[in-house]
Amino acid sequence: MIDKVRNATARFRDINALSSDWVRATPCVSGPDFGAMGVHFVLPARLGDAALNADEPEALIYEPLSGGAFRLVGVEFIVFASAWESQDPKPAGPPSLEGHLLNFVDAPNRFGLEPFYELHVWAWENNPTGSFADWNARVSCEKQPSE
Repeated sequence: MIDKVRNATARFRDINALSSDWVRATPCVSGPDFGAMGVHFVLPARLGDAALNADEPEALIYEPLSGGAFRLVGVEFIVFASAWESQDPKPAGPPSLEGHLLNFVDAPNRFGLEPFYELHVWAWENNPTGSFADWNARVSCEKQPSE
């Protein structure tokens, strides 16, 4: 799955390759205990459905660097619980992608989103806690410019 994500997102390693369809959704997200996720850019057209494809992530995640630059570190797959549960026929369990269960995030949450399922894939930055963990100790928000 990591290879599929890399192949599908290699062109986005240069943040200037993002079309205007990709929208910055978060500032740099730091972990509650360690590490960070980074800055999320989402493709809104992918957020409202329940489709999960390893080569079509809903979010690209960038680490802020000095001078306003960004480095692609991973992706996130996101499915809103309401979209998942409204499918006909109703799914028997939580969503999974390539054999990996997505994590449930209830509301209220720090992102201000309705309940959703998510899976991070650290395709561009090795994560010592695992390729699918939420937080990456090798990603930092320290160089995010103050707003």
